[in-house]
Amino acid sequence: MTLVLGAALAAGILLTLSPWLWPASTRNPTRDTGALGRLMDAAGYAHVPTRVPVAIAALLAAASASVAWLVLAVPVVAVLAAVAGAAAPFLWLRARQVRLLHSRRGLWPDVCELLIASVRAGMSLPDAVSSLQSSAPAELRPAFAVFARDVAASGHFDSAAARLKTTLSDPIADRIIETLRMARQVGGTELVPVLRSLAASVRADAALRAEVEARQSWLRGAAVLGVVAPWVVLALLAARPEGAAAYSSPQGIALVLAGAGISFVAYRLMMRLGRLPEPRRWFG
Repeated sequence: MTLVLGAALAAGILLTLSPWLWPASTRNPTRDTGALGRLMDAAGYAHVPTRVPVAIAALLAAASASVAWLVLAVPVVAVLAAVAGAAAPFLWLRARQVRLLHSRRGLWPDVCELLIASVRAGMSLPDAVSSLQSSAPAELRPAFAVFARDVAASGHFDSAAARLKTTLSDPIADRIIETLRMARQVGGTELVPVLRSLAASVRADAALRAEVEARQSWLRGAAVLGVVAPWVVLALLAARPEGAAAYSSPQGIALVLAGAGISFVAYRLMMRLGRLPEPRRWFG
């Protein structure tokens, strides 16, 4: 009987979570175009509803606050732990977005070269872009496979290219796709030189960014260390009964909140100093 009840409970939980775990389509047509929707698109989760990270943030906030309260029994620390837990999924999405941009930056020159070879071989633009589903770097092939299916289903290059831009959510991809759309709409013989110039520009920019980011990596390390160290000391002090009583007083609460504000501002400032400006998307 216990096994039957456990199986029924597991099936109920699975059915409850199934709309979020297995969405009905690879792309939600009612995707929120707000900041969270754009962040999830850029992080590679264009097929996931925006309510999923919100639900995860709520669960992490409750779990973080519960653990902080059980370990330290300091109300203000529990509240700050809840805030940190709620922010964790969105910070992770932002970090994933940056990692994807950096990893893809060196791949776009190869994509341009493949497009140049296809155009010179006499292929049409839709066929040239569709061929990238098998010849492009492995990380980009799924997006071009979706484009090939869209073109085969509708025969409309512009709508398929617009969806490809949304799937990739990359500034350099926007430049390449808009160049291809313009070439298809107005024609001309300058597509190959433009793609070759774009590939050279992207290679030079990637090399320069890699060198600067390597030299500024110490800023990010110092920012993380400067934020984490005071809170480790606070946790050690609050673990003692007299420390917990002191931080639960009005003066202690004011001190902890002031420290949290200063830590946040200092961390943001250090990260801003150590970050290069990213190119903006074209009509994204």
